[in-house]
Amino acid sequence: MERLKYLVVGILALTLAGCGQTIVETLNVPQAPGFDAPGKGRTVVILPFADYSNAGNFDSAYRRNMAVAEALTDRFSANGFSMPVQEDVFQYLVDEGVINIVPYEETQSVSLVNELSNEWSDTMKAEISRYISGQNTTNGVNASNSPGTHALTTNTVAKIGRSFKADYIVRGRILEYKSRQDPTWEPWKKGILPFINGGTSRIMFGFASSDLYDQWNQQITGAVYGASIGHESDWPWNDDDSDTIFGMSDGENANAILWGSIGSEIGKQAYRSGDVQQAVVQLRMWIQEATTGNVVWTNRVDVKVTPESIFADNQYDSLFNKAIEKGVTTLVDNFVTTGL
Repeated sequence: MERLKYLVVGILALTLAGCGQTIVETLNVPQAPGFDAPGKGRTVVILPFADYSNAGNFDSAYRRNMAVAEALTDRFSANGFSMPVQEDVFQYLVDEGVINIVPYEETQSVSLVNELSNEWSDTMKAEISRYISGQNTTNGVNASNSPGTHALTTNTVAKIGRSFKADYIVRGRILEYKSRQDPTWEPWKKGILPFINGGTSRIMFGFASSDLYDQWNQQITGAVYGASIGHESDWPWNDDDSDTIFGMSDGENANAILWGSIGSEIGKQAYRSGDVQQAVVQLRMWIQEATTGNVVWTNRVDVKVTPESIFADNQYDSLFNKAIEKGVTTLVDNFVTTGL
């Protein structure tokens, strides 16, 4: 009784001590660049990236561009570069007629967006997304005003450079921005059951293009495992004295059917689990001299980010933020090393 009292008091103390909030604070530019930073005394203007990813609608395209611009701002700042406020650049481009503000209407596709959260196959979801994108990008919008079109003349580039007293103009493309299933079979990422059942299913049946066929493969594999367990002669209910189970004359066969059914259900659950989301981001970036418009550097990066284990954060925003941060860091560091 005394130990129970101490246990209750300890739990109450732990509960009271746990009241409050957990704060996670991140400073993307951890310290000011040094006196000899490679970009010290130089100014860059970051223009909106042309979006060819065909992922979502105008709203999501704007958010992708904003995420890329934020990452570029952090990385250029860390290397000592100066830059104007992004909203000022955007407003200047609108005032000069370089880009147009295109209204978008989501009410026509709200029901389709809701369907993306239902249990459709990846192929069906891709078709729904393509249809939503078509609705939001072709309804009365000229192709020259679309998010993927940002052609600039040399004179326009030079004018932007003079307006912001810049040394370089930063432009680029978003080539890919999508999520997919990581093809890995590492058990610490997929889980033990999906690893065992899914691997055996792939070896026995190969890959099926239909989700239903994949589910059947998993169920049959689980049933085979269960049947093999049910035929084990050393199970207590498989002794020689047992001659009827579930009304069947052969106890061993009945157990095989029982365990086969259990294995089939486990296979069905394994099919619905073990998903490993992967964020794929591919970027192309150009650096132009602000005075002449000449391209002084360009490169491309392809980044794929997956959780390290089943315990890691696998949320959509976390994976894509990490992919953008990694891709932008690689590009900017490569420019600083080889382009300056």
